[in-house]
Amino acid sequence: MDDPPSTPATYTPTARTTGSRARERLAYDRESVHAILDAGYLCHLGFVRDGAPVVLPTLYARVGERLYVHGSTGSRPLREAGRNDAGVPVCVTVTHLDGLVLAKSAFHHSVNYRSVVAHGLAHQVTDQEERLLALDAIVENAVPGRADDSRRANPKELAATAVVRLDLEEVSAKSRTGGPNDEPEDLGLPYWSGVLPVSTVHGAPIPAGDLSPDIPLPGYLTAR
Repeated sequence: MDDPPSTPATYTPTARTTGSRARERLAYDRESVHAILDAGYLCHLGFVRDGAPVVLPTLYARVGERLYVHGSTGSRPLREAGRNDAGVPVCVTVTHLDGLVLAKSAFHHSVNYRSVVAHGLAHQVTDQEERLLALDAIVENAVPGRADDSRRANPKELAATAVVRLDLEEVSAKSRTGGPNDEPEDLGLPYWSGVLPVSTVHGAPIPAGDLSPDIPLPGYLTAR
């Protein structure tokens, strides 16, 4: 599902994707947006339920110009996406925290980050081939190599699993890098300032208690 050759290099800004502050940190080019999305696997899915906002954490994967999110068929937003042919309005966010920015003053403390916000209409995926593609992509996005190294869902499991699709159209990226922005008059204060880097690391794999000792640790885990 590659992007068509005519796909523009940037997403078109809208009122919802144009921030009111620090607009110099915004980006709309597909390369930046895709890089941020592909670097993660946990998103937050926002929607309105009974007139109130709800935000749920869930796994996702990007395939071309689409985001796929999965969950239980009993999940309210996924169920509504299946009932409504027009789609359900959602907002999907992905954020990576890269550092804590410590300034001389408490006011100028900040964080270095990369984030993507995507607005649009979520549609439930009913085509069986696309559902299988999406579920494989979600597993692969979290642990590359795992989709082919596990049993795929059987019909009963597929019946209990819903997949929704959000086309990437109304999208923006935002990021911050660099050190603190201290006021000139604060530079002489006797406080340490700088950046405390933050990163996600994987620990040593812990085998299941009932795992056969004959099954070796997969190479895709030792390489992480």
